[in-house]
Amino acid sequence: MSIWVLIPIFILLISMTAGLLFFYIVSPLTKAERKKQIEEVASLLINFLLFIWVGKILLNLTVFFQDPLAILAYPSNSHAFYIAVLLSGLTVLYKCIRKQEKTFSTLFSFIPVFLVGSFVFEFIQLNLNKNPYTLVYLGLLVLLIVAFLLVQERIAPGKIAIIILSGWTAGQLFLAYVFPFVTVFGYLIAPWFLIVFYLVMTTLYVLKVNVSQ
Repeated sequence: MSIWVLIPIFILLISMTAGLLFFYIVSPLTKAERKKQIEEVASLLINFLLFIWVGKILLNLTVFFQDPLAILAYPSNSHAFYIAVLLSGLTVLYKCIRKQEKTFSTLFSFIPVFLVGSFVFEFIQLNLNKNPYTLVYLGLLVLLIVAFLLVQERIAPGKIAIIILSGWTAGQLFLAYVFPFVTVFGYLIAPWFLIVFYLVMTTLYVLKVNVSQ
């Protein structure tokens, strides 16, 4: 297997580690709560990476059955990313229903990890590829990180999650209008996926608020 296939994985791991470290430093939660949330987010990230590989297998079943190891050399694409998001969402939904876990608390903790992880990832990509889209996306991430830091102790976690998600989605859709593509950790993402993802998350939040009232 070529080392070039592993490089994006290493960059992603470095980026997510930076995001987890940032969350641990800036989170207003107690040490025990921070540790628990980091474990939840880390578990979510590990599952997502595994689901990426599941997506690769599902998209290349013929190759997988003929030579399972050959699938390792196949790069992941946006379709594998979509499958991983779907499977991750179903996993979170299962935990929420069967184990009564506080999904939006985990999502709240995931936000700074995602934003900072994305920033580190895109900063590395900027130095490697010199893409003008990356520079603009970095600006969007900085604005969202600052916004998160300003409101994290003033607004309920669920509302913050939706606010940041709204800003991120709107920013990505604007970038999709200006540039020919948008990416998330190197994966090309279609505008329709951003809209569907946003609608699903806001619907779940509205349902959660209505049920808790």
